[in-house]
Amino acid sequence: MAAEGILVRVLGDYGPFSAMGKSIGYQVTIGDASFLVDCGSPLFQHIGGHGLKSVKGLIMTHCHDDHKRWFTDLSLFYMYAPDIAHKLNVLTSEAINSGLMVSSGPALNQSLSPDSKTVIDLDYVDYVNFQPIGPRALYRIVRQETGAGSWALVVVDAQGNIVDHEHAKIIINRKNGAPRLLLRDPDYCEWVEPEQFYPFSSQFFYEQNQNVYHDPTGFTIEAFNAPVWHGVPSIGLKFSTAHESLVFSSDTVNDTELWQVLHTEKRQQCLSDCTRTEFDSSSVIYGDINNFIERIWSKERYQDALVTFKDATVIHDIATRKSVVHTDYRRLKHTELSKEHTILTHSPDKMTSEWPLTTSGKSYFIRGKSANEVVGNKLFPLDAAVYHKQDGRYFVGYKNRNGDTTVYENDGILNLGGEWNWEKGTGLFNVDLYEDINGRYYPKLAEDDVSCYVERKDGEVEQVTYSKEGSVGTVIEDLRGKLVNSG
Repeated sequence: MAAEGILVRVLGDYGPFSAMGKSIGYQVTIGDASFLVDCGSPLFQHIGGHGLKSVKGLIMTHCHDDHKRWFTDLSLFYMYAPDIAHKLNVLTSEAINSGLMVSSGPALNQSLSPDSKTVIDLDYVDYVNFQPIGPRALYRIVRQETGAGSWALVVVDAQGNIVDHEHAKIIINRKNGAPRLLLRDPDYCEWVEPEQFYPFSSQFFYEQNQNVYHDPTGFTIEAFNAPVWHGVPSIGLKFSTAHESLVFSSDTVNDTELWQVLHTEKRQQCLSDCTRTEFDSSSVIYGDINNFIERIWSKERYQDALVTFKDATVIHDIATRKSVVHTDYRRLKHTELSKEHTILTHSPDKMTSEWPLTTSGKSYFIRGKSANEVVGNKLFPLDAAVYHKQDGRYFVGYKNRNGDTTVYENDGILNLGGEWNWEKGTGLFNVDLYEDINGRYYPKLAEDDVSCYVERKDGEVEQVTYSKEGSVGTVIEDLRGKLVNSG
């Protein structure tokens, strides 16, 4: 029977420099199948050991620590938990899996024998069952023995044949010694870095098999790279059922004007690291690969990027001002995203947004083309006029021309007045603000109020007022579902 509906639980949506310290992680459940998307948030706190045993796999979008912070702990848990009989299933691309192997080595490569008497050597594959999603590259850099104990780096094709220096080169950076592949594209007749230049759909650089995960219950998970622009090897994810499509865009700079430049701009090679003769005749060059790249993206990648989010609910990372590796809130109008079908995540500790803005602990249910927040056993639309995060608290605002709070815009960034007058900018509209407590809405208390909201064990919320004589609590009505935008 085909699975219906997609449940998304936000385990963490804060970045690496957040005071909240929860980092990034999601749990996606379709029918009886549950997957983790990234593991930067404290999984054992949110899900617990018992819950983690029922997860079918971990899907990794990239290797930044705020997305993989608990990877080695999770690997060790699956290895040593007495009632788990299988390894950790990891679904990701080949490039990201290679990064996980390197970064996890110090934690996983040695342990003690079962009797604790011997230090034993282990390998990544002893802990992890790697299942690729996304296609395999047809060209790659490998280490090849040349005899007498020596070796060399060479570029090989899918059949293992060495590719000559007229069609492929290895650029080794002097800063970190990392080799990167430079390939001559046969259509453009230009030198490109193929991992950045080609989308996964390219049959010149990638195998035709996209390694889509097909779950027995009737849904699929596929990886894409076309709109993902983050620096390190990264993938986005698409979960598809018969009626739903959910996309995790991954950390990225989503900006169609930038993308246009990336695929149209012809760059001149800067041969400061070698002469033209040396470049033309060499298979291995020490220098900066960016001095040799003649075009960043192909038109094919650009066209694929434009249609990736079509007809999907999108979980998309966001930033404010001068983030070179995330989408700038001011540039959302220059994306292919729609406010009606996008939930913003990975946001700063303090942010105001007209687009739905999530926070850790929230859950959403996608049915058809609609995404609603799950609150208890009810579903609610994301219909507020403004969403606001600050100091670990979360607020929503509904438009009211007589509302006490003004939403301001300053250089494309929204705020609620903030702490400094220069931050305000131009007033846009007024709202009534409500504090969101586990998806339920209560009138925002004044800053100088001597009371606060307290959630009881039975789920009711009290407004507790303090005085010298003690405290008094009054149960407050949840207004979720009763508020509308006006004025």
